[in-house]
Amino acid sequence: MDYRAAAAAAYLGLGGTWALGLSSSAAQLQANATSLPKPLLAIGGVIPFTDTIFLWQSGVIAGVLILVSTTIAYLSAPSGARAVTAQHLGIDLDTREPAPATRKRPGEFLEFSPILTILIVALGLGWLVQEFATKNPILAISNLNTYNFTLLILGILLHRHPRSFLDAAARAVPATVGIIVQFPFYGGITGIMTGAIGVGGVSLATRLAELFTSLSTKESFPVVIGAYSAVLGFFIPSGGGKWILEAPYVLGAAVDLEVHLGWAVQVYNAAEALPNLINPFFMLMLIGVLGIKARDIVGFTAIQLVFHAPIVLFLLWALAGTLTYHPPVIP
Repeated sequence: MDYRAAAAAAYLGLGGTWALGLSSSAAQLQANATSLPKPLLAIGGVIPFTDTIFLWQSGVIAGVLILVSTTIAYLSAPSGARAVTAQHLGIDLDTREPAPATRKRPGEFLEFSPILTILIVALGLGWLVQEFATKNPILAISNLNTYNFTLLILGILLHRHPRSFLDAAARAVPATVGIIVQFPFYGGITGIMTGAIGVGGVSLATRLAELFTSLSTKESFPVVIGAYSAVLGFFIPSGGGKWILEAPYVLGAAVDLEVHLGWAVQVYNAAEALPNLINPFFMLMLIGVLGIKARDIVGFTAIQLVFHAPIVLFLLWALAGTLTYHPPVIP
């Protein structure tokens, strides 16, 4: 059996359909008035599960994706002499002692180059200088986020290249290294997206959301917003957190264009899952259990994305016409 293809298949629940079910953070938030920020509640109101994940249209998308995913997984799995087994990958299923990392492929150039280290440290130090220059130094360093960020930048600085830093972190906290290292960077990206910039103090995410929604019509809304949400999801891999970021503008546009509000949530859910197929962040748990690297399975999941993206966007557009707009229910 091809170990990579089996690992990719095991990931498809998270990479394909999870946001269409009860684990959807967006649907859970919108169904509970006490969970929503007051400004968001005033825009979209409470949207029950019957208008989101329990819609038959949502079930159609989930069913189609399960069928397509299973078919692609079967057809794309190498067999016979072409299958790459765990033994071929050098994986001992009884032990988890990693071999010293060496550069073997052209794609690993940045891992063993100081370029990323220099850029990251420069950006981090720039922010730290601003933080300490504009605040009392004692108060600044007492902020837990600033404290942790300072240690992270210092650790990266003391290693010549990213691979060295990651290997050191893996030896220290092998079970959680991926989360510990990646979360601060995703948090930084979120900060860049949501922080006030430019004239009027409007965030970059707001500018992007307003741009996409201004280009939408009632008919094109599912495709435009779905594409936007999928792209943003690659940079901010957080179902609930990203919904709080997008919802004011997505639901606001849905109200203005008279698009079914529950379907607007499902447009987000279906599209938000797409980047998970190639985003290594959500693969961390699986690859840690199986003892492989994200690059071993991302080729298989990228094939899934090639087929999923047009199918999801088409179904979001086609099924939107079967739903009728109802004004928001605001308690």
